[in-house]
Amino acid sequence: MSEATRVVQQHRAEALAAAFPPLLVAAERVANAVAQGVHGRRRVGQGDTFWQFRPYSSNDAASRIDWRASAKSARLYVRETEWEAAQSVWLWRDGSASMDYASAAAYPTKRARADILLLALASLLLRGGERVTLLGSDVPPNSGRAVLSRLAIGLDGAAAGIPPVALLPRDSQLVLLGDFLGPPDELDASVSGFAMRGVRGHLLQIFDPSEETLPFAGRVRFEGFEGEAPIVMSRAEAVRDAYIEKLAAHRARLQAIARAAHWSFATHRTDRPAPQALLGLYNALATPRGF
Repeated sequence: MSEATRVVQQHRAEALAAAFPPLLVAAERVANAVAQGVHGRRRVGQGDTFWQFRPYSSNDAASRIDWRASAKSARLYVRETEWEAAQSVWLWRDGSASMDYASAAAYPTKRARADILLLALASLLLRGGERVTLLGSDVPPNSGRAVLSRLAIGLDGAAAGIPPVALLPRDSQLVLLGDFLGPPDELDASVSGFAMRGVRGHLLQIFDPSEETLPFAGRVRFEGFEGEAPIVMSRAEAVRDAYIEKLAAHRARLQAIARAAHWSFATHRTDRPAPQALLGLYNALATPRGF
């Protein structure tokens, strides 16, 4: 490594490190706003507290059958207990250049809002004893407050585009945050691939308000963030209805992808409070499979 390269990298590292404390403080603030209204997560697992009976399936070991409950019915039942062991949660934020968009100085970029939500969600999960990591980081899920700093560092190198299917533990959970403006088939392949491996997932689509309403009028030059050719419109308002209709169709396709995989899907706009989106994500993670 040349001296010039080393100096440049050092400056970049220092600038990045300087941003971490405000980022983590903001994430903790959002997490605290939600934590005040959350009262524990009860889930199915290997604990000792009774949770529910459910019908026996071919995937269950015979030793799990509750013969007393089964004797009262023509069906076999399994006794489930409340979840008490830590669960692995994998987090991902799209690193695409389109995430850097903000239509006004009053709004954060989509990337900044996604980072806050991801870290705030991690903070809530870690407080509950969960194990958390970034998808694609090659770092196993872990617990403890030091994990937040590691996540913040990892976000700086987040890859662009939909994540490829990775081998995650069955019954782990995966949270994907992005604008999902790319071809839906790419997302479909990834989501269905994870779902086939027994991974439960959650999609949060993050938009700038102008991307939903197209409020522009008159002559407007639209420039992309990812090398697209600019588009000049003499009357931007003339295409508003067609744009909104196409966006609705795109979002309906994303919802269908999530529904087919039994994943959750939600949307969030950067002009709306972050705790609202965080609470939705947290509740989705706490909802048992199949609800």
